[in-house]
Amino acid sequence: MFIYLSKKIAIPNGVKLRTVAWNNDQGWIACGGEEGLLKVLKLENASGVASGGAAGGDPQAGGGGNRRPGEGLAPSNLSMNQTLEGHNGAVVVSTWNLQHRKLTTSDEHGLIIVWILYKGIWYEEMINNRNKSVVADMQWNRDGTKICIAYEDGAVIVGSVDGNRLWGKELKQTLLTHVQWSPDGKNILFGTAEGELQMFDNTGNFMTKVQTYCNDTMGTLKIAALAWYNGLNGYMEPQVPCLAVCFENGKIQIMRDDKDLSPLIIDTNMRHLKMVWNNNGSILAVSGVQYARSAQGEEKEVSVVQFYDPFGQYLRSLKVPGKRITSLSWEYSGLRIALAVDSFIYFANIRPDYKWTFFGGDVLAYSFHRPERSETILVFWNTKTGEKYTKLIHKLLWITSFGDFCLLVTKPEETPQYILTVANAIGTAVETKYIDFEPKTAVITKTHVFAASSDIVLHWQFKMTGSTKLIALDAIRRKDTRERLFHIDEVTVIGEGVGDSTALELKKRRSTTDPIASIAASDSALLIARQSGALHHFALPSVTLENKYSLSFRPQSIVLNCNSTRLAIMDMAGILKIFELEKRNVVSGFTGGMVGAGSMTKPVETGGKLLDFERKDVWDIKWADDNPELFALMEKTRMYIFRNLDPEEPITCSGYICNFNDLQIKAALLDDIMREPDSPSKDLMIHMETKTLRDTRNILSQVGLSDALQFVEDNPHPRLWKLVADAALEQLDFAVAQKALVRAVDYIGLQFLKRLQKLDDKVKQRAEIAAYFGQFEVAEKLYMDADRKDLAIDFRVRLGDWFRVVQLIKGGGGGDDVMLENAWSCIGDHYYDRQKWSQAATYYAQARNYEKLAECYYILEEYENLERVMENVSENSLLLRDIAGKFATVGLSELAVKAYVKLGDVKAAVDTCVHLNQWNTAVELAEAHNFREIEDLLAKYATYLLDEDRRLNAVELYRKANYCQKSAKLLFEMAHEAAKANKNPVRVKKLYVLAALEVERYHHVTKMARGDADQTSSALDGLLAEDTKNTMETGVLDNAWRGAEAFHFYLLAQRQFYNGDVDGAVKTATHLCEYEDMIDAKILFSLLALVSFHAKKFGICSKAFIKLESLPSSSEEETEQFEDLALSIFTKWIPSSGSKNPSRNVLKLRFDGSRHVLQWDITAEK
Repeated sequence: MFIYLSKKIAIPNGVKLRTVAWNNDQGWIACGGEEGLLKVLKLENASGVASGGAAGGDPQAGGGGNRRPGEGLAPSNLSMNQTLEGHNGAVVVSTWNLQHRKLTTSDEHGLIIVWILYKGIWYEEMINNRNKSVVADMQWNRDGTKICIAYEDGAVIVGSVDGNRLWGKELKQTLLTHVQWSPDGKNILFGTAEGELQMFDNTGNFMTKVQTYCNDTMGTLKIAALAWYNGLNGYMEPQVPCLAVCFENGKIQIMRDDKDLSPLIIDTNMRHLKMVWNNNGSILAVSGVQYARSAQGEEKEVSVVQFYDPFGQYLRSLKVPGKRITSLSWEYSGLRIALAVDSFIYFANIRPDYKWTFFGGDVLAYSFHRPERSETILVFWNTKTGEKYTKLIHKLLWITSFGDFCLLVTKPEETPQYILTVANAIGTAVETKYIDFEPKTAVITKTHVFAASSDIVLHWQFKMTGSTKLIALDAIRRKDTRERLFHIDEVTVIGEGVGDSTALELKKRRSTTDPIASIAASDSALLIARQSGALHHFALPSVTLENKYSLSFRPQSIVLNCNSTRLAIMDMAGILKIFELEKRNVVSGFTGGMVGAGSMTKPVETGGKLLDFERKDVWDIKWADDNPELFALMEKTRMYIFRNLDPEEPITCSGYICNFNDLQIKAALLDDIMREPDSPSKDLMIHMETKTLRDTRNILSQVGLSDALQFVEDNPHPRLWKLVADAALEQLDFAVAQKALVRAVDYIGLQFLKRLQKLDDKVKQRAEIAAYFGQFEVAEKLYMDADRKDLAIDFRVRLGDWFRVVQLIKGGGGGDDVMLENAWSCIGDHYYDRQKWSQAATYYAQARNYEKLAECYYILEEYENLERVMENVSENSLLLRDIAGKFATVGLSELAVKAYVKLGDVKAAVDTCVHLNQWNTAVELAEAHNFREIEDLLAKYATYLLDEDRRLNAVELYRKANYCQKSAKLLFEMAHEAAKANKNPVRVKKLYVLAALEVERYHHVTKMARGDADQTSSALDGLLAEDTKNTMETGVLDNAWRGAEAFHFYLLAQRQFYNGDVDGAVKTATHLCEYEDMIDAKILFSLLALVSFHAKKFGICSKAFIKLESLPSSSEEETEQFEDLALSIFTKWIPSSGSKNPSRNVLKLRFDGSRHVLQWDITAEK
């Protein structure tokens, strides 16, 4: 970051200030002082309102003029200066209620006044005076609903925003000096005069004392200031320190919260301290007094403001005129700070170190935080197209870029390692590397990445440039040429190369006493600046120490120019100097490039030098990409452009320099972008031209081509030569244009000029020149005025402006139907490329481009229209194959077959039917077109299904192909297997029924195949055809329903038995015994024995047991069991029929073939 004083406001009559408050989002500044002074001020260009814009002034002009973008950081006059009357004593405390926009002040007599704005004027809203003590401090909580007022005598009052007293408390024997709310508003922290920190809850109950760690003596150490960031705008990262306690000995204790047992301790070496956090808790400003010696050796007090990050890292300091800083306050945006010094208010501008970079010509990458998220949000914004890509990163430490890639240095939460990520313009990682040390700075070149901690340097080649012999030899010497780590103290001799150690080995070494401050690199050089002023120059890609320089100041950052000859160096005070590099010549005798290798070097005593150049208050610099002597820098709110150390007129601007190329500078107003980072505007990117470019334009427009030519010869640059060439082309001065294009090295322009000279008509030449400049409407008008509409149409065709081509052709006088159809087709391509399928289909239909039209209908799923396209396409057109394939992919087999048949490819049609499992259609096609391969294909597929044990799928396949006898045979086999395995009889019955139905279908199909002749002859012919084609047993065909009948009666007998109809069950089971060939006899006669026993028909039961005992399939053990069971039954009951009129039970079966229904009845014959 960089900070500088920007404005001073004097208080009338020299009244000394005691307090200043500027943390209001409307830009109001409250300042209070002695003699009851209280003023509310407002600056004209307060940065609470968006400062500047792209519309303000001419961004290409230098010097004065209207206010330009980013000028909000340069405050001018006061837009409001109101003195508030009400206090008689010195106003010592002032605080803003941000949410309710109220100002609360208190004076040395204890009078408290709440002020409110009404119609642009501040009025008293409430007054309170305890008349016992003075207010030591008062603070609103984060949501602005409560205020805590701490009096010096220990009294505490907590009130609401509407003036009601919520509670009060007297802390006896305690003198209060400071008060702060916790970020969540649940606790209140008090600082006492004895140097203690006491924590209370928000209802006044004492909780604990907070430990302090800054007292080195046994005495009392008073608290000078207390600041607790309320988290209103989020935190930099989770668990970041936000509570700061400042003591009178100049030490600061920074804690994560009140329970932090290991706080950070900072020694500021200042007295009379005041401090305050900025708007997002990322910077802590501490003011005080330091003792410094003058050039004459006299010791004097100097007012200083020091800035620290939440982790205690020193950032910057600012010296302020005056005796003592009595109060300080941040602006709401955090970009400025107000300092109350004696009877003055000083304003200082802060240029934050945003994590941002610009690369790829148009891509701005920047990061920001949200209050509700712990991750860093990284945005890749294409400033040309407006596209944005957002990434979430846990902890972003560094971001830089070169060319088309950017380098991200991050710290993941789950690992102690750090990650180097090379990303492209949309944030996609191209290369990633984990490292074991914390990098403090990093830089990327075209093919290499360099990262450095305080003493370790990493050289990583992330992109290979090609496989050359040198790289191959280097790969043999080294185990990995893409990565090298070395310690900065290792390389001390000119001409010596770096070593190759691991991070763990380097960490074991003793830390350096001269840490690395900054690094810079190009394709040929690596520069490392150290805090002592030592500057190491390494040659790349060998990473050999080429030179060592010594600076007389401490560098903070270094920037290398485009050809590695000059180095811009900035120190901590913002002073910029230019260092010119020179390579040293090394005497031969060097014997190795590795660390520790023997070397005999004798450097020539020549080296770089500091040029006679110095600028102050510099916070940004950028070298030109195409000129080593051109660079731009930012001083406060002005941009200076230097050519060979000579400045041009300054341009008022507060943007961060993104790019300097072709004498044009791109800058980003990051302050304005960060206000609304989710919706950046192109207006926040500003473009500025150098004075040379502006002067060339002026000479061309106001003087003439010859003078401009002379001016550019005196100040040569490709961009200027291009301007001269363009002006010469406009004047048809081809000689000057050719000379300028040659000097600009514009090969394409020379080719255009060559074609232009071949044209014999000046009208054509002017039209082509207008088109070359992008003035297409002018070029067309020239052709139309010359009555050459055909040339205008040809010109639009070359441009690809097919909409205009259609308009010109329809206007008559040029073009034909073929060209019109081509134009319609190209317009369809325009919509097709943008995935606007409906519009594309409309134009393809007009162009009769059936191929693209079919593609659009297919994407739109308009298959009826696609069928119409198929009908319009001529036979044997290859488009039919594509259309058929589209129909097949969505399962429309009939349309696919229709397309293939129209094409004449029957095989493809059959294959489609097979693929879609439409075997009946496939067989019909095969028979209609005498396609003999269908049976082989069907057999192969059926074999495959059977091998996979998918027999039901095979049955379905046979049925669809009308191979009824095969499907029936397979069903009979499945039924027989299920019956033998004693599976569910219902399933067995269903299988037999299906098999029988297939047999019936087989009869029907065979008969239908004989035609519609006489029924008798047809039936006879059908039977003869069955005999010749039959592949099943005749018994199966004749008794197809026998298996179904058997299991039907088997199920019926059991259903009757369980329903209590035992007589019916006996009759059914008796008839079931006729089906021994279908059901196991043991099961049949066991069922008959069971139901007849329960029906008390012991005669039938006895016969069943006789049959069971005589079954050859029964084992001896089973036979014995049957005999024992029969003996136990028939010793109790006499075997008889169980009826008075014994009869033979007969079950008659009738079959109704017309309805495929089994009917039965049970009768008794005498």
